[in-house]
Amino acid sequence: MPQPYELPKFYVPYPARVNPHLEATRAHSRAWAYEMDMIDVPQEGKVVWDAHDYDSHDYGLLCAYTHPDATGPALDLVTDWYVWVFYFDDHFLALYKKTQDLAGAKAYLDRLPLFMPLDGVITEEPRNPVERGLADLWTRTVPSMSMDWRRRFTGTTEALLAESLWELNNISAGRLANPIEYVEMRRKVGGAPWSANLVEYAMNAQVPPEISSSRPMQVLSDTFSDAVHLRNDLFSYQREVEQEGELNNGVLVIERFLGCTPQQAADTVNDILTSRLHQFESTALTEVPPLLEEHQLGPQAWLDVMNYVKGLQDWQSGGHEWHLRSSRYMNDGGKAAGSQLGGPAGLGTAAARIATSLISTMPYRMRSHGNIPYRVVGPTSLPDIYMPYELRMSPHEAAAREHMMEWSERMGLLDGLVWDAAKLEAIDLALCAAAIDAEATPEQLNITTGWLTWGTYADDYYPIVYGRTKDLASAKATNARLSLFMPVDGEATPEPVTPLERSLADLWVRTAGPMAVPARRSFRAAIDSMTDSWLWELANQIQNRIPDPVDYIEMRRRTFGSDLTMSLCRLAHGRTVPPEIYRTRPIRALENSAADYACLLNDLFSYQKEVQFEGEIHNAVLVVQNFLNCDQAEAIAMVNALMTARMKQFEHIVAVELPALFDDYGLDDDVRRVLTGYADELKYWMSGILNWHRGCHRYQEADLWRHALPTGPKGLGTSAARIPSPRHPRVAHALRLDGAL
Repeated sequence: MPQPYELPKFYVPYPARVNPHLEATRAHSRAWAYEMDMIDVPQEGKVVWDAHDYDSHDYGLLCAYTHPDATGPALDLVTDWYVWVFYFDDHFLALYKKTQDLAGAKAYLDRLPLFMPLDGVITEEPRNPVERGLADLWTRTVPSMSMDWRRRFTGTTEALLAESLWELNNISAGRLANPIEYVEMRRKVGGAPWSANLVEYAMNAQVPPEISSSRPMQVLSDTFSDAVHLRNDLFSYQREVEQEGELNNGVLVIERFLGCTPQQAADTVNDILTSRLHQFESTALTEVPPLLEEHQLGPQAWLDVMNYVKGLQDWQSGGHEWHLRSSRYMNDGGKAAGSQLGGPAGLGTAAARIATSLISTMPYRMRSHGNIPYRVVGPTSLPDIYMPYELRMSPHEAAAREHMMEWSERMGLLDGLVWDAAKLEAIDLALCAAAIDAEATPEQLNITTGWLTWGTYADDYYPIVYGRTKDLASAKATNARLSLFMPVDGEATPEPVTPLERSLADLWVRTAGPMAVPARRSFRAAIDSMTDSWLWELANQIQNRIPDPVDYIEMRRRTFGSDLTMSLCRLAHGRTVPPEIYRTRPIRALENSAADYACLLNDLFSYQKEVQFEGEIHNAVLVVQNFLNCDQAEAIAMVNALMTARMKQFEHIVAVELPALFDDYGLDDDVRRVLTGYADELKYWMSGILNWHRGCHRYQEADLWRHALPTGPKGLGTSAARIPSPRHPRVAHALRLDGAL
């Protein structure tokens, strides 16, 4: 069968190395697979693997490539884990995906966590090779690993198993995921976060618990995972899509979303893969060392984390080399190892491909750091925006607007540094609050408007106060101070000294005062997540680095304050809904799809404001332009297509996945009513945000020119602070008129 496309030129910056214990591990894991009944033993009448299948896949070579520095015993155990996970994948395919047996699949998956108890003691009797293998591996692994690692590994393993139902549901419904949804879910279904946990075991380098849940460590895991999965999709397209009828493949997702050829889709997926690896490198070099210093971790922790990073790099290179050789994938019968360069194809020749890979990926890296701030882009020609939900407005809108002007003046937000009264009036956040909280009492609407005002002011404050001076340290100190004004359990608070602190302290007392302690803790976490995301923006601004598209989408939810506003909704009915329900995949997908719609919508309206008038780089249109190397019109169309896809996903979740969630968890009528109401609130949230963008005076070109010149401090000796940069669009326009440019 001819290949559907030529494999692209991959970015592989590190040479693949082979573990010297390869042959011993091959023999050990083959014997272990036979012992677990994975080879030549029918399962419900179907032989999943025969001896030829097992040998040709060569999982020993995979692990010898991906863990080149592991000891012999460690390599044996890790390889057994990979034999198990690939067997699970094929076993699940044969018994449940091909038969589309949803009920049987759920019962099968529900039993597997019984063989991963945190204390290591298994009481359940295994019934099949998957359960038997998992019980054996868990018992052999956990004695040497910390409780923190066990929890993380259990979580990634259960996600890998449970989210297989997402794949099966898509196949049954003939539904193809949108690109954002696909990347998110592929991490869980594909199992690479699970692989990252096993790197800790193989390298004997556990991530310290103090930083294991931090953003930099999560980004390392996510970028590692995305690259592993997208590479696998490129090699497995022919087997999965053409032979097995699979829908969950990144190349197919991009092919259908863009309406392009398989070759064009493959090249685009490879570009995303490369971008994720660049993000991995940036995080490892610029975010991880400061994280270790901030937590004052000792030399052993530094060594463990650096070895972990090195282990992830080895996995990328080794995994790529294995894909070039394994019979499981599209690689011209294993000849692709040579054809990728037109050179040698034997073991140990991977280093010869490094120079080609670096050269081919250099243009995107250069573009990502080559943004020209304040360039003139002109007004945005907005596309037709898909909005299937109605708009509602609070009758207390006018009162909330009046209150917000008075409150902002009293809090000191209108001192002219960031805002004045005219600017706040133009932004008109009461218009937004009245739509997203239409049923609120007057006081509740005042509070909602207050949070929108505080978040928008702070979002404007950080670039002006810290971005222009590139003062990341002071921004971090400000964040630390802000957290002090959100006490959870009666802690004393300092005296606020800035308008930002004063307004936050006032809102916190009025909002969190009636809450229970767990609810306050959750609410403060949402606000901390937003303020921390502004540091990420500042760091990118200092580096003049346009973000990676996947990282941008995921961080944009935080910078936009989506968690903050959604937390207010969740906390309103937290006593009725069990907390674990909010952590389920359908609810998180519901929230993320709504958040992405709103964030991308904002980027469409704010493109000229941010790029031309503020010199900003955090805008989806700019991110897409940079990534695809396309013009503004194409990028706007792409952002609108992503918005529409996320809205349609939201509609699908409401219509199909929420009712299934209700049944799966046996939720009573009260909980069902609350969650249905929550989905309705998100509908009004999205329609209200669209209405605000259309009705406020923050984004139109005339309004932008009106507020273009900074006000800044006033008084003797301050005039220099108010002189705009020569790159400022109004100054540049005047200079052109004078013939200076």
